Amino acid sequence: MTDFSQSRRKMVDNQLRTNDVTDHRILDAMELVPRERFVPASKKAIAYIDEDLPIGPAESGRVLMKPHIFGKLVQLAEIKEDDVVLIVGAGTGYSSAVVSKLAASVVALEENEDLAKAATEVLVDLGIENAVVVEGPLLKGYAAEGPYDVILVDGAVEVLPDTFTEQLKDDGRLAVIEGRGGAGAARLYQKSGDVASSRFGFNASVAILPGFAKEAEFEF
Repeated sequence: MTDFSQSRRKMVDNQLRTNDVTDHRILDAMELVPRERFVPASKKAIAYIDEDLPIGPAESGRVLMKPHIFGKLVQLAEIKEDDVVLIVGAGTGYSSAVVSKLAASVVALEENEDLAKAATEVLVDLGIENAVVVEGPLLKGYAAEGPYDVILVDGAVEVLPDTFTEQLKDDGRLAVIEGRGGAGAARLYQKSGDVASSRFGFNASVAILPGFAKEAEFEF
């Protein structure tokens, strides 16, 4: 039988610390949250490998991103204990569970009904009371509970809707991975007035979220 607590400790020591995740709050949260609860039964034994793990039907393309990439993205967002955070693409709820240990409250947006149901069930089962899963189109964000201190996009995008930065508070932050494959890079957007400027965080390759790919361009 797999010793998941030992697997979590190894993940933190061998994947996060060695990849410049230095925020002890994030390290502690990721050592505490049982990642194996957020993957399909067939993937539980490999829940802590440093790979993207499928969390839905193969055709959905949905994954739990590599632990060290996720940890670095959360660190880039600089989440504070009094922040209200929107997670776009909540999947099965792992990102929501981790961020719930760092923030005051979490709104986890998911458009896939089965994933949203799974996320709700495991968050409730783990007794996490400051994170709620809501259903709706990912592209629209979730203005009903905004504006937010932080928006974290749990997956990569090729197109970032203006809607997201519009749902940030003044001085709010948005952490996202932009680009496909080897061209992917994490960026942090910060809002000031009506303008959001961004800076490079780190290189990263993550699956594109449904609906966030560029439309095909035709050459004549």
